[in-house]
Amino acid sequence: MRHAETSQGIGFIELPTFTSDNNGLVRHGRVSSVHGLSLEVNGLHPPPPIGGCIECSSESHEKILAEVVSFRGGTASAVARKGLEGLQVGARAEDVGPVLLRPCSEWLGRVVDPVGQPLDGLGGLPRGGQPRALRAPPPPAGTRARLGPRIDLGVRALDAFATCRRGQRLGLFAASGVGKSSLMSMLARHADCDVAVIGLVGERGRELREFIEDDLGPAGLRRSVVVCATSDSAPLMRRDAALAAMAVAEHFRDAGKHVLLMMDSVTRFAMALREIGLSAGEPPATRGFPPSVFAELPRLLERAGPGREGCGGSITGIFTVLVEGDDHDEPVADAVRGILDGHVVLDRRIGEGGRYPAVDVLRSLSRTVPGCLEPAERDLLARARRILSLHRDMADMVRLGAYRAGSDPAVDEAMRVAPAIEDVLRQGKDENGTVAGAFAALALAMETA
Repeated sequence: MRHAETSQGIGFIELPTFTSDNNGLVRHGRVSSVHGLSLEVNGLHPPPPIGGCIECSSESHEKILAEVVSFRGGTASAVARKGLEGLQVGARAEDVGPVLLRPCSEWLGRVVDPVGQPLDGLGGLPRGGQPRALRAPPPPAGTRARLGPRIDLGVRALDAFATCRRGQRLGLFAASGVGKSSLMSMLARHADCDVAVIGLVGERGRELREFIEDDLGPAGLRRSVVVCATSDSAPLMRRDAALAAMAVAEHFRDAGKHVLLMMDSVTRFAMALREIGLSAGEPPATRGFPPSVFAELPRLLERAGPGREGCGGSITGIFTVLVEGDDHDEPVADAVRGILDGHVVLDRRIGEGGRYPAVDVLRSLSRTVPGCLEPAERDLLARARRILSLHRDMADMVRLGAYRAGSDPAVDEAMRVAPAIEDVLRQGKDENGTVAGAFAALALAMETA
């Protein structure tokens, strides 16, 4: 017998007994302590690796999966995939290895959780695909294919002002309630891709069916795989929703498919990482985020993009970033913006003015635009940006009567043409478009205004 400190005080438990296989490896240990979101297990030899899973049995004999996140001496510290209610000191713990997914083409049209269990009530998922770990390295930079041709996203504001190439990664930066979900549904239904993979990280539970049935619709769902962990899930499940969505996208990319990966949101992924890191004993740093968060972000985001040269497949990534208090320079937004190949900004004031999608085209940028536009399209885009910028700068003076029409031909042109450009950017959820169509509409509006 030994003393053990529990939440009820000091008690007595039996010394742990461990089970060995024929090679002398200890496969079963015991929970030695439980605190917050984490638990500690000792007695396993050799100890499971970082990222390995431990299965514990609660008082009600319910199985609790936990992932090893750190070691203290010979003791493994793990974070559970769900609540630890009912787990006691001395509970049996078994090393069960990492979580593996087996995605295949029959996953299309399905909604799953981060460990591959169905959430749509349609029965079990086929498991015929090759097993994939949630974590994987990106393709080697030296043998990775280059970006492909430009693709039609189906949204005029993006096709014209943030033209995207196949395999590019764009960030969608917005505060809450500005229309991210509606824009994502438009992309899922209209973008030129073979497969859409949608990762919903920390999604509100009541909004899952609304997004799938109303926003995505049967046509969008038919070519999509949705991976979801709701906001009440444990931080490990919310983190793994992003990793699982990436793993599913990689499966289809390696099969030669052109994949559109949409993840909502990277901010909630970072928040889950913060909870896990603090539970593992990491010191808080920038705004409470431990250093491991900013090391983990590029490991996730770099996995999107083109595959190896000759693979034929690609992952075009759209990653939403929830900017807190409309602060676009907060740490997560700043780190993500530096990793991705462009950013799209949604502005609450534009939405309040009645124009959706509420894309602020002057603050949005695609870093691949110079390589995917024709010279005439580049000239048209530059002129449209100048007109919108001048209109924004002079709008208050015109409203106050401080500017007299005819004083400056450029200002007069901006006041006349900018509303026509805004009409081009206004688009309903069910409208579809192409890059060529977006530039044609933009040219027509600027010529006839």
